[in-house]
Amino acid sequence: MKEQTKPAYITFETVLGWLLVAQSPGGIALVAFLGEESPSEESVLTALQDHYPNVPPLFETGSHLLETAKASLRGYLEKREPIPEIALDLSKGSRFDRMVWSELQHIGFGQLRSYGQIAAKIGRPGASRAVGGACGRNPVPILVACHRVVGSGGKLGGYSGGIALKRTLLEIEGIAVENVPHPSGKTILTNVKSNSGIHSHGGVH
Repeated sequence: MKEQTKPAYITFETVLGWLLVAQSPGGIALVAFLGEESPSEESVLTALQDHYPNVPPLFETGSHLLETAKASLRGYLEKREPIPEIALDLSKGSRFDRMVWSELQHIGFGQLRSYGQIAAKIGRPGASRAVGGACGRNPVPILVACHRVVGSGGKLGGYSGGIALKRTLLEIEGIAVENVPHPSGKTILTNVKSNSGIHSHGGVH
């Protein structure tokens, strides 16, 4: 039986709370939000084994790549610096998932796309809901910026870390999100950069 490769991981505190970042031989494979309190060893192992269910609870700690990811994430969250290119391991997704995740990496800092736009880009028009599902399965949020994908008509859409966190990440990038009352019940996006393809006051085109 082929021996399993142990992942390496690091945990650190940010303005969003504690993050867990794990690395496989192929690159960064997991970014998980652990909450505001310092995580217990049990909670870290649980998060790791959710992603690596067939790996014994024996993990290495730290690596140069993990330290690079840590510095990049802190630079993004604290100084609003775009994330530089980092080696990622996205092999655990389905072919469709990987197509979506690849397309998400083309959305620049401060830009937005709709689920429908991503579906069209990967040659699956009409698959907006499936794109949303793939975004929800993204194992490396922030590094692969699924928070930059919103629903049609100005809806924020979902986010694995919660809508409040999605709003915070968008605001870091200069995209103001306001809960403006609207007859349709939609959330209105304002001050969106013109090159994002999405216009202010609810327009997603």
